[in-house]
Amino acid sequence: MIFCCPVCKGPLEKRERSLFCPNGHCYDISKYGYVNLLMSNQSSAKRHGDDRLMVEARRDFLDGGYYAPIRDGMLELALPMLKSGSRLVDAGCGEGWYTSALYEKAKEQGKDIQVACSDISKDALRYASKRLPNAECAVSSSARLPVADGGCDMLLNFFSPLEAAEFHRVLSEGGSLIRAVVLPKHLFGLKAAVYDEPYENGEPETELDGFALENRLDVRSVIKVEGADIKRLFSMTPYYYKTSAADHAKLDKLESIETELEVCLLAYKRI
Repeated sequence: MIFCCPVCKGPLEKRERSLFCPNGHCYDISKYGYVNLLMSNQSSAKRHGDDRLMVEARRDFLDGGYYAPIRDGMLELALPMLKSGSRLVDAGCGEGWYTSALYEKAKEQGKDIQVACSDISKDALRYASKRLPNAECAVSSSARLPVADGGCDMLLNFFSPLEAAEFHRVLSEGGSLIRAVVLPKHLFGLKAAVYDEPYENGEPETELDGFALENRLDVRSVIKVEGADIKRLFSMTPYYYKTSAADHAKLDKLESIETELEVCLLAYKRI
């Protein structure tokens, strides 16, 4: 098992529907297949992470294939860095869309890998555990992953908070970090349809302490989004909850929209 006890860092063992560590700490596995390893003092919020609306919108939109260029770019970077027996952690896994693709492609290549999915959202993990039934799925914070020092060989960090020091801790020596971050024009067409004065994203910072950048792949494309998928795309972004009802209504009048995909994929080695 990749995950460890969040209290004492001891190894976890599955017995029926619970996980136990040698020091007697116990964590029940939910009926949805994930376990809650988030320490109660790590957040005072009543709700953690993305809510059900955002999670379901993202699940349905991604299943529509619009982000296939990003997924395929990830496979191009990550697959050569995996070998049979590798331990993979997805920090901020969402619904597990990217990780499930990587797991399936690795299996096709005869690479038997272990997978652990971490997200602070229970709603996201309900779907990740369905998509990846053989993976370990846990509610936890990327700032304090329930993984032992050097406990994984690859870590995915896609469109979620970067915790470079924590990722360095949990990766084995020479382990790989694969990141996805947005470039300035990402989804600019969507923003232009909603806002009177849309703004570009900033340029990503690519240098990380403790890591050497091995490869960079910029994914640039234009997608045509139609019907209900327009609102799904907007609902899965951080803009959704920061936008007025009047601006939301602009999307309801659109039958289709073209918008940019501009994402930077980065592959690092832990040093």
